[in-house]
Amino acid sequence: MTSHASNRGVVYQGPGEVTVESIAFPELALGNRRCDHGVILKILTTNICGSDQHMVRGRTTAPQGLVLGHEITGQVIECGRDVEFIHVGDVVSVPFNIACGRCRNCKEGKTGICLNVNPARPGAAYGYVDMGGWVGGQAEYVMVPYADFNLLKFPDADQAMEKIKDLTLLSDIFPTGYHGCVTAGVGPGSVVYIAGAGPVGLAAAASARLLGAACVIVGDMIPDRLAQARSFGCETVDLRQDAKLFDMVEQITGDPEVDAFVDCVGFEAHACGHDHGHEQPATVLNSAMELTRAGGQVGIPGLYVTEDPGAEDTAARHGSLSVRIGLGWAKSHSFHTGQCPVMKYNRQLMQAILFGRAEIAKAVNVQMISLDQAPAGYADFDGGAAKKFVIDPHGAVAA
Repeated sequence: MTSHASNRGVVYQGPGEVTVESIAFPELALGNRRCDHGVILKILTTNICGSDQHMVRGRTTAPQGLVLGHEITGQVIECGRDVEFIHVGDVVSVPFNIACGRCRNCKEGKTGICLNVNPARPGAAYGYVDMGGWVGGQAEYVMVPYADFNLLKFPDADQAMEKIKDLTLLSDIFPTGYHGCVTAGVGPGSVVYIAGAGPVGLAAAASARLLGAACVIVGDMIPDRLAQARSFGCETVDLRQDAKLFDMVEQITGDPEVDAFVDCVGFEAHACGHDHGHEQPATVLNSAMELTRAGGQVGIPGLYVTEDPGAEDTAARHGSLSVRIGLGWAKSHSFHTGQCPVMKYNRQLMQAILFGRAEIAKAVNVQMISLDQAPAGYADFDGGAAKKFVIDPHGAVAA
């Protein structure tokens, strides 16, 4: 057993408030039984995600006291008795999906909807509402179950620390953006529209370029985020303009439609043009059907929830949106939703980083902060900062 006793983490206190608190040091236990298939990690980096922001804004049923954080990279300091292939000292990436590796869905590679890690529904994640009650990783230490199956070991620990700002993004947003593009059918020569220039949207844009897209167009309402998209070769549209989206796309490509559409916004979408201050949760989905060519595909990595207590209308509070499904049907569109199955992509994307094919930290503008700076990071992110905040809880990256 490890002799460590102290741990601190970022804790949700209610709408608009997170604090850094002392929390329990993790144990190799699940409830009343030992977790011999798990490991304890000293966290090297842990990132603030837009999904966390939905909770912190009070837009979910997240309980007060939840330790946040599902984007985790760490070093193993203790292994359970049954862990065979991961060892103390290994530097590893933790997929945000918690998966048993044993159920039908895991065996099919659908690790985002594991059947055994959440009693409420398929699929689990660290530090997230309705995702199984697992303790989050915006902390100094965390326990990871089913370690042999879940963890991606970096081949060289020193090399990993040199590229840690890129590799930290393998836990969620790089695979999630890539998954959005893959499920939208992006390939060589594609014309792609990415809705949203937050970190996942920027990761999707970088992924589209990695997949060989000819033209990547990113839409957002925040000028700094659009500038960040342009910094690595994307075209952009400012959705505060009153022009129709397909007209703005036509000005760029000469064609009022795209081959592939990726929704990186989700349920807190706002109306475009002169109504841009008002929420309109179905606007991106409806735009996808208008803009995508007949026979095209729509990837939807953006989060949609079953319960949204902060929604402006009754139907949306229960995840019911007014979507023009008839238009999508008429155009033979394919839609792909749900959590990214991180393990499907993270090893390949790790190689792309290690061999210099993907500069994902630069694309999403990683900014390192300390654990104590996390509440300020949440506030800046909520204000639309064109940055991806990465917490360095032990000062390991700074050192």
